[in-house]
Amino acid sequence: MTRRDVFEYAILRVVPRVERGECFNAGVLVYCRAHSFVAARTHLDEAKLKALDPGADVVGVRAALRAVEGVCGGGEGAGQAAGDDAGRRFRWLIAPRSTVVQPGAVHSGLTTDPAAEVERLLGLLVR
Repeated sequence: MTRRDVFEYAILRVVPRVERGECFNAGVLVYCRAHSFVAARTHLDEAKLKALDPGADVVGVRAALRAVEGVCGGGEGAGQAAGDDAGRRFRWLIAPRSTVVQPGAVHSGLTTDPAAEVERLLGLLVR
């Protein structure tokens, strides 16, 4: 039997105008301690963004989503989190913030392949 490991994930939501409370899913964060794995994949639906806020800063939202992916990747792209382990980077990214890109609640599951899980969840919950 193939070993299945616990993983955690959170959806990344775009909230163009915080005061209105409207949002849509634009990415997923996945963390698996057993594999020291953390990754994010994003997909920005510009039509949804413009429908919720015609004046939205598309370039800024894309940059914020790329920054999350950069923190997950570690190294220079992670900025101050560069030296942190995967778990610390995940916990930092899921901390609540009042920004346009916000993490949702953390959920868990079992997986044999955390990298494949990122792609599966992106397709299921975002695309």
